[in-house]
Amino acid sequence: MAVIRPFAAYRPAEELVEAVAALPYDVYNRKEAKEEVEREPKSFLRIDRPETQHPDDFDMYSDEAYATARRLLDESLEDGTYVKEDAPAYYIYELVMDGRSQTGLVGCASIDDYETGVIKKHENTREEKELDRIRHIDTCDAQTGPIFLAYREQPEISVIIRCIQQEEEPVYDFTAPDGVIHRVWIIDDPEDINAIEKEFAEIDQIYIADGHHRAASAVKVGKKRRTEHPDYDGSEEFNFFLSVLFPDSELAILPYNRVVKDWNGWDAEKFLGKLGELGTVESSDTPVQPDKKGTVGVYLPGQWYSFTFAKEYLSDDPVDGLDVSLLQKYVLQPVFGIDDPRTDNRIDFVGGIRGLEGLEKRVAEDSVIAFSMYPTSIRELFDVADAGMLMPPKSTWFEPKLRSGIFIHSLS
Repeated sequence: MAVIRPFAAYRPAEELVEAVAALPYDVYNRKEAKEEVEREPKSFLRIDRPETQHPDDFDMYSDEAYATARRLLDESLEDGTYVKEDAPAYYIYELVMDGRSQTGLVGCASIDDYETGVIKKHENTREEKELDRIRHIDTCDAQTGPIFLAYREQPEISVIIRCIQQEEEPVYDFTAPDGVIHRVWIIDDPEDINAIEKEFAEIDQIYIADGHHRAASAVKVGKKRRTEHPDYDGSEEFNFFLSVLFPDSELAILPYNRVVKDWNGWDAEKFLGKLGELGTVESSDTPVQPDKKGTVGVYLPGQWYSFTFAKEYLSDDPVDGLDVSLLQKYVLQPVFGIDDPRTDNRIDFVGGIRGLEGLEKRVAEDSVIAFSMYPTSIRELFDVADAGMLMPPKSTWFEPKLRSGIFIHSLS
């Protein structure tokens, strides 16, 4: 049974939300983050990435950096940038990109559900990335970037959400600079709140779609607070973490493509011969975006190919059967010598949002070959998590990205 509870959010004043709402902190490098804050000084990114307020040589992981984040957050809560909800509520969060709508429910998930496996993971996390967000959450005494969760659709929850969207005006309705539309409604009717809590209590599995590091960090802060407050009773806000939950029917996963930077002693002709031993290779006059599992687009300078694995290489295993696993096992490791794509700097990953032209650009600039992938499905993600297994790195790319700073969950 899943515990998803309402909370009294801090949220931006309506006239400021467009300026405040920011893409997640980890989609920017340091230079890009500073440029974005210079473009929009009210962006929440200045709090998520407090080094943007300091010289370029400033230690972004120093105590002073996190103190800067807390000071900026406190100022925003006090100067009218944010307002506090009068009572706990759920929120409906709709994102529209390229005409496609995706609607989720904003609430707080339980750290106990994370610990017991009701909330399921499909990726490993890295300690150094966790540590940064642990310190940020703990110092700010708040969670500012929601965790992207998914669940198998419950019709009763969807009906409540659709009715409110149809009958009420959103409290926010704005278009971000990247063209994504963001709309928010408040669910504050006690009957609706009780019904939603009850429906989630019937759900046995919820899945982390995106935000594994933020989730792990939020849980560790919650456990730290429990140690600091041994008289806790489980109702305190630090026992919960900010989330947006989407039914599986609302979600689409974009491909996560690959580029490789050197031939590892091979060349294009030998490589194409090797592919021919593994399946069918066909040249293409147009860029190749695979339209079925087991097919990979291959780009060499000036030429695209479509490659399809032979049936004997396919697998019903939840992880081994993923297209990214097939490419790693039969191509990237034996040909390019890439044993661990997490650490090998000869491989890079290109989100599907950048399109096939992004792969062509990388091959022209710094790579010798690119691979366009068939996207992992939400069903495959669920199957991997249900089996207690982990996906290979960079298996999924979710778009559009949830904005930080629209909802703040205070831990006190």
